[in-house]
Amino acid sequence: MMKQILIVCTFIMSTFGFAQSAEKAEALLNDVYSKAKAYENISIDFKYALNNSAENINQETRGNVIMEGDKYLLNILGVTRIFDGKTLYTISPEDEEVTISSNNTEDENTITPSQMLSFYKEGYSYEMDIIQDVMGRKIQYIKLNPIDTNSEIKQVLLGIDAKTKHIYNLIEIGKNGTKTTLTVNSFKTNEPISKTLFTFDESKYEGYYINRLD
Repeated sequence: MMKQILIVCTFIMSTFGFAQSAEKAEALLNDVYSKAKAYENISIDFKYALNNSAENINQETRGNVIMEGDKYLLNILGVTRIFDGKTLYTISPEDEEVTISSNNTEDENTITPSQMLSFYKEGYSYEMDIIQDVMGRKIQYIKLNPIDTNSEIKQVLLGIDAKTKHIYNLIEIGKNGTKTTLTVNSFKTNEPISKTLFTFDESKYEGYYINRLD
């Protein structure tokens, strides 16, 4: 009887501890989201790494993104993606091609720049994870697990600077063993930007093949 009581008590305590962890994680995520939404715009320079030891894949590149509300201008791997809030333009100078789509993502499992601050709000459970010291900065990690068991994403770790409440990095681990890491090198806010920054000007891409998906 005592053993059964001990098991029940342990279960209750662990469940209570998990609930507290989830509440703390949600509160911190909401702080990060609210702070970011208060900025007029955000400019980020980042490092992007893709690793899959089983497939012997190791890729690393740098990129940058400017976000204003749902709009963004993303440069990575030689490709520019412009989202004006309604339409996504993917510009590939190497292929001399522009793909135009009303969808803000090509893959439902992809976290787009405009979703980076809010993707956690739907489809994930979360809990507090480890704290790491990164060059004198305290980085608090939050572990996010997809609720959908069919998701190709196994787990997401979001590293948050405990002092500034800015995102330091995002680590996405796929069920196929692929690990993608986005690490923020610089984080600037309320920079002066052109009013036409998120406007696609087709005249600049004369000779390009225009691929309209809609």
